[in-house]
Amino acid sequence: SQAAKMKLKHDINPVLLQFINFIVLVYSLVTYIPWYILSGSKQAIAKAKQVKARPVNNKPGGAYRSVNSLHCLASVLYPGCDTLDKVFKYAKTKYKDKKLLGTREILKEEDEIQPSGKVFKKVILGKYSWLSYEDVYIKAVNFGKGLAVLGQQPKTNIAIFCETRAEWMIAAQACFMCNYQLVTLYATLGGPAIVHGLNETEVTTIITSKELMQTKLKEIVSQVPLLRHIITVDGKPTTWSEFPKGVIVHTMASVQAMGAKADIGNKQPSRPVPSDIAVIMYTSGSTGIPKGVMISHCNIIAGITGMAERIPNLGEKDIYIGYLPLAHVLELSAELVCLSHGCRIGYSSPQTLADQSSKIKKGSKGDVTTLKPTLMAAVPEIMDRIYKNVMNKVNEMTSFQRNLFILAYNYKMEQISKGYTTPLCDSLIFRKVRLLLGGKIRVLLCGGAPLSAATQRFMNICFCCPVGQGYGLTESAGAGTITEVWDYTTGRVGAPLVCCEIKLMNWEEGGYYNTDKPYPRGEILIGGQNVTVGYYKNEARTRKDFSVDENGQRWLHTGDIGEFHHDGCLKIIDRKKDLVKLQAGEYVSLGKVEAALKNLPLVDNICAYASSFHSYVIGFVVPNQKELAELARKKGFKGTWEEICNSPEMEKEVLKVLAEAAMAANLEKFEIPVKIRLSPDPWTPETGLVTDAFKLKRKELTAFYQTDIDRMYGKNVK
Repeated sequence: SQAAKMKLKHDINPVLLQFINFIVLVYSLVTYIPWYILSGSKQAIAKAKQVKARPVNNKPGGAYRSVNSLHCLASVLYPGCDTLDKVFKYAKTKYKDKKLLGTREILKEEDEIQPSGKVFKKVILGKYSWLSYEDVYIKAVNFGKGLAVLGQQPKTNIAIFCETRAEWMIAAQACFMCNYQLVTLYATLGGPAIVHGLNETEVTTIITSKELMQTKLKEIVSQVPLLRHIITVDGKPTTWSEFPKGVIVHTMASVQAMGAKADIGNKQPSRPVPSDIAVIMYTSGSTGIPKGVMISHCNIIAGITGMAERIPNLGEKDIYIGYLPLAHVLELSAELVCLSHGCRIGYSSPQTLADQSSKIKKGSKGDVTTLKPTLMAAVPEIMDRIYKNVMNKVNEMTSFQRNLFILAYNYKMEQISKGYTTPLCDSLIFRKVRLLLGGKIRVLLCGGAPLSAATQRFMNICFCCPVGQGYGLTESAGAGTITEVWDYTTGRVGAPLVCCEIKLMNWEEGGYYNTDKPYPRGEILIGGQNVTVGYYKNEARTRKDFSVDENGQRWLHTGDIGEFHHDGCLKIIDRKKDLVKLQAGEYVSLGKVEAALKNLPLVDNICAYASSFHSYVIGFVVPNQKELAELARKKGFKGTWEEICNSPEMEKEVLKVLAEAAMAANLEKFEIPVKIRLSPDPWTPETGLVTDAFKLKRKELTAFYQTDIDRMYGKNVK
């Protein structure tokens, strides 16, 4: 079974193991009846087995809908709240003095010199200080009015290029209230992409931070001729004399002060209607220049209505930690779900998230330890990192500790697959691991890319909480599917949300048909109010990716390939763009090859590459430094990190490990990489080789490794 494959290996004496298994069996029998009566898990097991979505008709390719919205798709969170400003006003009235947005104060900053001579900035942070719903509302109203004083007109574009923080959300709410179209750009986008987004949307005002203004905007501001106002959210930068004439720099506080004084007289502010554009979100896209996705008020509201329905008992007791980029649809949607349900949002960053994070001074507390969140969103890259770090720590334990952990891990995996809980293991064995994320997480939301079964099961076991794996695109306002919290199966993304329906369209080239048995397969099409308006100033691409059927329903053609299981849950099995036809005619799914090899301890990241002019697959690998250094030591290879990575001998050794894992994952012989390039440097969004969600940018990776590709496909290859 799949669970057996994911079990950890121990080295316990067989006789002792028999005795331990006997004790566990007795314990299970004694505790089963009281647990069954008291825990309420009977209902959870029954719910997990229920059908979650059904096709609306019996025709092949018929749309699947959640059983909770078979007859009518949901599109509004609260009656009458059909635009985002109304949603916030409703929440502000209901939760007036409750805490909403929290930020930690910086107590001390210091430079720490590393042995290599590099200087790392370290911070000591204090408690979270909070703004209430009322505070945020007033700040947003004043900021909106202040922007009007600066000349911002309703239905015109304004850009935000800023890290995830409370001021981002305040600025966004101001724009929603005043019907300004918010253009969002990732803080990690490269210069040319930022220039493209700002010029294409013709913005005259940009909201940013001091740091991004100094590091990113300074270099490109002269290439954005229409820019007139720069608003910094965190006070005035120290120098700004080098900015072109005609560009004025304001602070957010000064714009809010202008707004508070502004006399708008009898002039009614222009309120949005549901079809008005709320956000033009530039996707960092795994291909080409970024595209601006136009998302209307009703698109976002439908999306967050669907998402909220999948999180049970969502409410005022919940605390969400916000650290992913707010310019990403997953984070923006998650925060708007929280804001509309009375939850608190505490802000963080990947550099300050945990006690071990890169910017946290040793001995002081990271954000999760201080905040103790109950809800958290993560991209698979972050979960994979946590998984590898914990497993490395397990390998460093004494033999007794390691075997105890492994026994508990494997026991809990078996119990989870039957739908049972393990309170004793949770409190004795996994409590310490759970504290890495604060100790209170009750739901982990995962999206942005596929999550491996092994990592998902690890998070279930060690963090003692369900992982809501979701599937959605910027073009569907982030909404599509999310697994239900009592569904502990792995490798699937759940049933359609109540706001949308999903159908599968035949893809002949890939050999996927919606009449396939046992499961219908095909390209995933998402339909519903959450499907966005299209791409900004790109009619041709909009026509290619969106369609409208005879009933007026709008559909997004995702390019992903899925299959529907008997209970109505979707599994992503392929991607159109990842399919390459080899010289001999075999089709290779690059994503499938990467998924099979990515979770090896030796691999931090991998990109498979294939060409129709050649008969085999090659790959670029970012190796795990600790694991590769150990492998080199075992093989007697001495040298610097760069020398190890550039060594043909070590390439061959890593290839052997990859080939073994590929065979174990049942890859076909032609799918297994024949040659690889070991990269000494990691791929981060800053390098431009991966997106903010850490998805591979194949085009950029191909260009970056072109000389290696030529070498690996050289004439002397046998």
